[in-house]
Amino acid sequence: MTETEIAAAPFLDIPDVLNLRDAGAGVYRPGLLYRSASLNRLTDEGATRLAELGIRTVVDLRSSTELDIWPDRSIGEDVQYLHMPMLPDPATTDRTWPEDQAALYPFMAETGGVAVAAAVRALAGGAPILVHCAVGKDRTGLTIAVLQSLAGLPRDAVIADFLRSNVGLGLDHGPVPYLDAAGAERISRPVVAAHLASALARIEELHGTLDNYLLDHGATAAELAVLRTLRPE
Repeated sequence: MTETEIAAAPFLDIPDVLNLRDAGAGVYRPGLLYRSASLNRLTDEGATRLAELGIRTVVDLRSSTELDIWPDRSIGEDVQYLHMPMLPDPATTDRTWPEDQAALYPFMAETGGVAVAAAVRALAGGAPILVHCAVGKDRTGLTIAVLQSLAGLPRDAVIADFLRSNVGLGLDHGPVPYLDAAGAERISRPVVAAHLASALARIEELHGTLDNYLLDHGATAAELAVLRTLRPE
């Protein structure tokens, strides 16, 4: 899988859904694994068009506080919503997230295993899923990187796909301001290859392999085996 082949998967132009694209990167069947920012700004047209993708499970990696302020708009009564916070949830703990991106990524690797395992379980069901967080670059980026790596995508290709979020979010020219869940202005920073590499290295340091990481957080060997059968036909 080359960087050119990865870049050929277009961003999907659905109103008010940022950074939406097929994240299969040639290692999963097309239309099986999607990634995006949150769905809280969906228009009627956007909800209809997103439903047409056939998504059956939405894995939301945000905190309870984020959900309370920016709840996802439903895209169908038959869609299952899984709320799986990847970082310590302010609603249930006083453990804070690192502000520095370089520190945030290995921290996510340590705290996000249960959420990533839930995404594995959803994908193993064989129906299309959508994984998202707030803007779809950090929490989503690490989760998708694990799923792609499990399917055999080489590390350089995983990182190349990860970096596409900078284009999808308009961060390819540098940081941009945004309002957080408390209404405070913060800065959204571009994703950096070294940060993702540090998170994956932390997983290997703590668990040895990605398989062990996921098994230690609730995934089953059968589910991991299924993921490796969901290749393009």
